[in-house]
Amino acid sequence: MSLNSVSYIIEKEVNKVIYSKDIDKNLIRDISFLKSDQRILFIYDKNISKKFINKLKTQLKLTGNIVFFKEVEGKKTNKKLPNLLNLFNLLIKNKFTKNSIIISCGGGVVGDMCGLLSSLYLRGTIYFHIPTTMTAIVDSCIGGKTGINYKGIINSMGSYYHPKRVYISEKVIKEIPDREYFSGFAEIIKSGLIGNKKIINYLIKDKYLNKRTNTKNLSKIIIETLKTKISFFKNDIKEKNVRLSLNFGHTFAHSMEMITDRLLKKDYLRHGEAVGLGILCEIMMSNNGNKNALYNLTETLLKKYNLPTKLKIPFKIQNKIHAGVYKGIFLDKKTKYKNPRYISLKKIHKPQIKEVSDYGLLNDTIYKITEVN
Repeated sequence: MSLNSVSYIIEKEVNKVIYSKDIDKNLIRDISFLKSDQRILFIYDKNISKKFINKLKTQLKLTGNIVFFKEVEGKKTNKKLPNLLNLFNLLIKNKFTKNSIIISCGGGVVGDMCGLLSSLYLRGTIYFHIPTTMTAIVDSCIGGKTGINYKGIINSMGSYYHPKRVYISEKVIKEIPDREYFSGFAEIIKSGLIGNKKIINYLIKDKYLNKRTNTKNLSKIIIETLKTKISFFKNDIKEKNVRLSLNFGHTFAHSMEMITDRLLKKDYLRHGEAVGLGILCEIMMSNNGNKNALYNLTETLLKKYNLPTKLKIPFKIQNKIHAGVYKGIFLDKKTKYKNPRYISLKKIHKPQIKEVSDYGLLNDTIYKITEVN
C-alpha cells in the first residue's frame, strides 16, 4: 500500500492528510484511537462510486460505532441554508454530542457545508473529510474554510474549522470524470505560480499527468500543492495577510461563476475552470492589461491540462455577462473598503495584495478574457 502524508498544527491540534491506495484501513484505525461517544454521521455525495461508498459503509459498521448515513448531492445550488439546517436536525434528532464524529465524503460543496456543520454544532465536533474531486483534493480539503452561499454571494456564511484528518484515495482519483479531474489543475498551477517552483517543473515536464498513468508523480504533485497551501495559511488562518495570496485568480473566478450560473446554466463553469481564467485576468491586471511571459506560461499550462483560456459566451447576452462579471467583482468578500482586492503577480512567486483602482483597466480585462460564440 502506497502511503504519503503531510501534517500541520493549528492551535496545538495536529491535523493530518493521508494519501493512500486504500483509505479505509487508515480511516478505521484512526476512529479506533479516538475518545468519541461512538456515534458517527457519514455524509456522502450521491454521485460517488457505489462500490467505494458501500465498502466504507461496511467498514464503518464493523467499528462497533452507531453509524448514521446521509446521502446528499454536491451541486453548487445545494450549498445553502435549508440543507445545512436539515443536517443539524439529523444530529439533534439522533442525540449527537461534541464527542461524536462527522465524516464527509465529496467535493468542495460537501466539504464546505459539512465543515460548517461540524464547526457550529455544539461549537465543534470531531470532523474527518474524504475529498472526491480534484479541486477538493488539491485545495479545499485543507485550510479550514467552510461555508454556504446566501443571497447569491458565494461563501457569505462560513467559519474556519479544520478536519482532524483528510483521506485522499488513489482509487477515487482514477474514477474522477475527466472534466472534474482537469478542473483541479488550475489550483495546482496557482500554487506553482505563487510559491512552489517544483510544481511548475512537474507540470511542464510530465507527459502523463493528463492521462493519469504516472501515479507516482501525481501523488508527488498533490502533496507538494498541499504543502504549498499549508505554508501560506498555517500562520494566517483568517486571511489577514499572506493567506490572501491563495485567492490568486478567485476575485474574477467567483464573479464569472455567479453570472454564468445565473444567465447561462448551473455549473457552466467548473470552479477550477473559472480559477484558471481568473489567474489570466489577474496577471493581465498586474501588467496594465498586457500579456507577458508569465501570462504565456500560464496559458500554455492551462491548455496542456484541458482548461479554457477564454470565457466563451453567446453573442446575444455578451453585454449582460460583461456587466455581471464587473458587478460581481465588487461583491467579492475580500473587499475591505470601496474597491475590491485581487492578487497581483508580476513575477513568479512574488504575489502582492492589490486594490482595483483603474476601473477602465478592469473593464478591458473582462473583455479580453471573453470570446463571443
